[in-house]
Amino acid sequence: MTSSSTAPGAGEPLDRARVVVLGAGFGGLELTTRLSEEFGDELELVLIDQSDAFVFGFSKLDVMFGRATPEAVRLPYADIVKPGVEFVQSTIRAINPATKRVQTDAGEFEADVLVVALGADLDPEATPGLTEGGHEFYTVPGGFAARDVLDRFEGGRVIIGVLSTPFKCPPAPSETALLLHEHLVERGLRDSSTISLVMDFGRPIPPSPAASAALLEAFSERGIEWHPSREVYELDPARGVALLRDGGEMPYDLFLAVPVHRAPRVVLESGLTMDGWIAVDSLTFETPYAGVYAIGDVAAVGTPRAGVFAEGHATVAAEHIAARIRGTTSSAQYGGHGICYLEFGDDEVGMVDVTFFGDKRSGELIGPSTELAAEKAQFGSSRAMRWFGREWSAIPA
Repeated sequence: MTSSSTAPGAGEPLDRARVVVLGAGFGGLELTTRLSEEFGDELELVLIDQSDAFVFGFSKLDVMFGRATPEAVRLPYADIVKPGVEFVQSTIRAINPATKRVQTDAGEFEADVLVVALGADLDPEATPGLTEGGHEFYTVPGGFAARDVLDRFEGGRVIIGVLSTPFKCPPAPSETALLLHEHLVERGLRDSSTISLVMDFGRPIPPSPAASAALLEAFSERGIEWHPSREVYELDPARGVALLRDGGEMPYDLFLAVPVHRAPRVVLESGLTMDGWIAVDSLTFETPYAGVYAIGDVAAVGTPRAGVFAEGHATVAAEHIAARIRGTTSSAQYGGHGICYLEFGDDEVGMVDVTFFGDKRSGELIGPSTELAAEKAQFGSSRAMRWFGREWSAIPA
């Protein structure tokens, strides 16, 4: 970990500290792993999540398009065996940042250091007509259910609609369009189908002009219709029409949705949020409450809501938490760097390398290539080993 030193303002060391981490996604898993590596049994680490297993975001698309089964992509939290770490599967009911107390269905937890890593909740009901006339594919259950939806689809007009911005994993809607094209070609349905991608961005991946240009070229080659700077706000299932904020309408036979995103209700009720998300120091991830940190999608940081960025948040937050426990300070700062893999279909994957902070802001595209597909698989398997201590393949042979 980054070096730290005693400095004015550093507190007293925390003896047998308890760190409570809310949420076991990319951020919670990486932060817990780092602190366990640093302190082992000298630290009491409690990791709380309502789910019993972790699923990579990209695995939802693997299941959706028939490349993997739901059982194969689940990584059970019961597999976590790390010094000092206790996993608790429970629903979080209340968070008091002033006292660092958390109420759950499994009881109350009091922390010396509290980390909120609860991600963003998806709200299909925020869009009238969506639950009756469309299918969201961004939650784990929704992504898994979309596999049967696509298997039943016999061709027609498909709209992939992003219903709010910002949203998690910005490349995913574009990946869905490209993989859907491939899926329909394989089923002999592409000539009888149209695919439209609608989102309120001027280009598919705003931080990367190069990746956006490559996607627009891929859309053009495959006959995928791109509708930039537009947003669907309602579905009319009776007419089979999507209503857009600019007054337009688009008919559809299948609507695949990226639902409205919001902070979890328990976070909104905690008093931690500002403008809907948790306000943090963008370099250290500490909230205005001393000893309370927020990382990942739930934090207002200025980077995309994606697992790899949550992992980067966790790296820096862990440094500052470790320094707090030792009674020192840390110089670690977040640089806003991350990579995202981008499926183009035909077994080719690109990699978007972006930096959001500092003097070297960039958004480069590497690939696409089949070699990067293997690198993406290694990305998943390495984290499964690091976090869960087990061999795992994103797409089982």
